Amino acid sequence: MDADDLSVISALVQDSVLPAAEMKFDRGAGRFALLLNRFRWEDKSAPRPERVQSVLAFETVRAVSSQGIDRSDKDTVLSLLSVEFTETEAPSGHITLHFAGDGALRLTVEAIEANLRDVTRPYYAPSGKVPDHGA
Repeated sequence: MDADDLSVISALVQDSVLPAAEMKFDRGAGRFALLLNRFRWEDKSAPRPERVQSVLAFETVRAVSSQGIDRSDKDTVLSLLSVEFTETEAPSGHITLHFAGDGALRLTVEAIEANLRDVTRPYYAPSGKVPDHGA
């Protein structure tokens, strides 16, 4: 997997929402995972806007740091905007997850190993609307 592959995942998870409690770092396994309520950008033919619960997991993670996110407040709901990779010493680098409100998580990784998997059937988005960034 490379940075271009990660940009495809980033497009699929844009505007996902999740409670802060749904992020887990298993240091021993080197795995960081999030349970997202992902907007289904890929299905423009759906009669109404849909979301689906998905797991976004990263492997080879050595460390996780955050900025602007209170990870101790498990009731905080986060809105994921993008995921990007910055190489440090190939193939190692940092994967940064950018959230609304200037929050970010930085994963220090040995290499890009990411997996996005839908774990429920799609459901109608509670808002009934497509996310809009005022563009």
